[in-house]
Amino acid sequence: MKQFNELGLAEPILRALTDQKYTEPTPIQTQVIPAMLDGHDIVGIAQTGTGKTAAFVLPILNYLAQEGGRPAPKTCRSLIVAPTRELAVQIADNVRKYSKHMRISCTVVMGGVKPGPQIKGLSRGVDILVATPGRLLDHMSTGALNLSSTGIVILDEADQMLDMGFIPAIRKIMAKVPKDRQTALLSATMPKPIRALAADFLTDPVEISVAPTATPIELIEQKVMAVAMADKRHVLTKLIVEDDSVDRAIVFTRTKHGADRVTKHLVQAGLKAEAIHGNKSQNQRQRTLNGFKEGKVQILVATDVAARGIDIPDVSHVFNFELPNVPESYVHRIGRTARAGKSGVAISLCAPDEKPLLRDIERTIGKSFGLPGMDAPRQRKPNGGGGRPQNKPHRGKPGFKGNGGGKRSSEGSGRSGRGGQRRAA
Repeated sequence: MKQFNELGLAEPILRALTDQKYTEPTPIQTQVIPAMLDGHDIVGIAQTGTGKTAAFVLPILNYLAQEGGRPAPKTCRSLIVAPTRELAVQIADNVRKYSKHMRISCTVVMGGVKPGPQIKGLSRGVDILVATPGRLLDHMSTGALNLSSTGIVILDEADQMLDMGFIPAIRKIMAKVPKDRQTALLSATMPKPIRALAADFLTDPVEISVAPTATPIELIEQKVMAVAMADKRHVLTKLIVEDDSVDRAIVFTRTKHGADRVTKHLVQAGLKAEAIHGNKSQNQRQRTLNGFKEGKVQILVATDVAARGIDIPDVSHVFNFELPNVPESYVHRIGRTARAGKSGVAISLCAPDEKPLLRDIERTIGKSFGLPGMDAPRQRKPNGGGGRPQNKPHRGKPGFKGNGGGKRSSEGSGRSGRGGQRRAA
């Protein structure tokens, strides 16, 4: 295993990593960082919690350290596009953490907040701009931002960016950046149709995959319960109240109104629960996330808007109150637990009419949960069933059905492995 100081990163970056007690890069970082430092375009595929953010942030900081100088007004030297506000804020936090010994400007552009402060920040020019697509296009259309001198573009959670209707926005954005830019797409999943669209944005990319596409982390103990839809709120509440190992949990619902109803039910049962979804203002969402991080909120009820942006340590459980319509979203949901090498538990409540969704999930991950009436799945091919080689040389409760995933500790917490090596996010 290489050390960070063997990857060719600038001294101020290494000092910041040392401050965070990060010494060994994760597999995705070991491969992506050198390739980006060499100027290659990147398709990076890695499971959630493996350090994708640092894999692209550190090369950007190294590029800025080597180039020197300052950005021109109303321009950005590097652009990171993310699908959700929460993920954008999280990326910016990591940029500031890793650039603490550098004079680097970083601005976040996203909806849900007033545009005025963002326009003021852009007016001076920005070294690193982290943005969601809609608000980014707004500032481009008003002349508050010009991308003509942007040297690096990152599309984070690329499959989500492309798969959730952002394709027209992404194409407009990419049309405004220089053709000789460096581009990287990183995600936990890269389905074949999305791969074809992503190919339009990259030039002779190096493809790096450190795990089969859409295969959940092995440290997560996955379970499924057959539950009638009308009984789900009661069953969920009982699971949380009666299991002392549920320390900090995320509950995923399909709809915003569903999230609110589940939250109300949990609060009535005496649990500290709050909801986060698209109908909440950005300030409300951030307050809820902060409360969850600080332990003031025990249960976070979320739609998939939060699945890509939450990186909070010690989430003991993820509950799928409803199964996701897109099987790859299951991977992102359960990936909120078992971060940084720790173990966790993911419990899904499956109503009779959700069995087709469960079957899709089983096919995607290549595992059967053994519910009655479910056929054994056939494993999907790695890397979405196609694409180039991974390395390119030149660039305890009744009713549960589990897959025997992660092991519980002797106390039954399901979260063994709290110690160990720290990883760069």
